[in-house]
Amino acid sequence: MLWGDGSAEAMALVDDALQHVRDTANFDWTFIALLALVVCGCYVPRIRDKRWDAIFAALALYGTHWIYEIANAVICHFAGYGLWHVTPSSTTFILLIGVSWELSMMFSIAGFTCELLPEDKDLKIFGINNRIVFAIGSALGFSLFEIFLAGTPSFVWVYTWWGAIPVFITVYIPFFLACYLTYDLPRAQQKRVVGVLWAIVAVLLATLIPLGII
Repeated sequence: MLWGDGSAEAMALVDDALQHVRDTANFDWTFIALLALVVCGCYVPRIRDKRWDAIFAALALYGTHWIYEIANAVICHFAGYGLWHVTPSSTTFILLIGVSWELSMMFSIAGFTCELLPEDKDLKIFGINNRIVFAIGSALGFSLFEIFLAGTPSFVWVYTWWGAIPVFITVYIPFFLACYLTYDLPRAQQKRVVGVLWAIVAVLLATLIPLGII
């Protein structure tokens, strides 16, 4: 499924999902298990080993992801449908209309792909800086998997003009560029980038959730 189909079935799935945003009806203990695995299995070892570049890079991707999810929820509020949606059929918790708990935990560690980057940040691959090549490659992999997801009842594209190609270009490439470029920054700039990203996320969530927009 390369594009949204605009079908009544897709719209019905989204209409149902809108009633379950931050509803705990589907809660089960895998929620806690995933959180523990992310924190103890991914972040704690890197904190212990002082792999701060990887941690800041991962947090940069995760913060960028949250800004996109907030924007998608705002679009949904004002247009009736967002660009992408998750449904309650396969999640323990819908955080915003476009992101479930499980997806969020995945994005919280997706940035650790930075550890596969060549040590030489100026190395060229096919004449292109390797950070850009790796960002495009990672984005392509995620976009291809999203095609599979969009063919299931768990993940919905409604608009017929939205699909794999715009996701690849406008979503995943920026995600991984934010991650890989942050990875190479001096520590002070890494802190500044991540701090600004997460300050924006915090302000938007604290403002838009009480207003009932997201």
